[in-house]
Amino acid sequence: MSEQNPISPGLRLTPEARERQIVEKAVEYFATYGFSGSTRELARQIGITQPLLYRYFPSKEALIDRVYDEVYTWNPEWEDLIADRSVPLQERLVTFYRSYAQTILRREWIRTFIFAGLSREGFNTRYLSRLRERVFLPVLRELRHAYGIATPASATQRDAEIELIWSLHAGIFYLGVRKWIYGLPVPDDIDAEIARQIDAFLHGAPATLKQLAGGSSDGRRKRA
Repeated sequence: MSEQNPISPGLRLTPEARERQIVEKAVEYFATYGFSGSTRELARQIGITQPLLYRYFPSKEALIDRVYDEVYTWNPEWEDLIADRSVPLQERLVTFYRSYAQTILRREWIRTFIFAGLSREGFNTRYLSRLRERVFLPVLRELRHAYGIATPASATQRDAEIELIWSLHAGIFYLGVRKWIYGLPVPDDIDAEIARQIDAFLHGAPATLKQLAGGSSDGRRKRA
């Protein structure tokens, strides 16, 4: 079988170009074979030696950390968007999740995330901790503000609220799982699907939050 080398093996690269070549191929490689794949085989597919690969990344762990930084990019504008009360909450959530979906519903994102959950303790935890602090808790805060719901009185109540956000988030994430893990079709219009999921979420979650807080489930919604 011929080597898969995106750049001619006879071409001498600058250190920056070689590092970029290794990172791009590592993202593709780990998304295809998982993190148990060997650096020797990765180097072979690039068309370099394993010792040369280790000149740029001293260990497989260092290379995987770089893949994490490459794939799991974070847009700080998302946090500002979620918190911007000059925009109605439903519009904020639709805009955020449409932008977020463009980042995560990609082959390399979904597959490396699944492989990491199966084989690498701590890899997913780092990302999920960020998600909890920068998305889940802020969205809950904005829901309470928009619908006049009291803050949780206990850790148990807070955890139950977070599960509601998980249900919304997981529904969008699962579109990528269906496509890139199971090979199943997904809606052609992802933006429209996200708008529907947000609409369904906002028709149910506020009432459930009110019940958790011990309030009425049929209160009038405040303007966001």
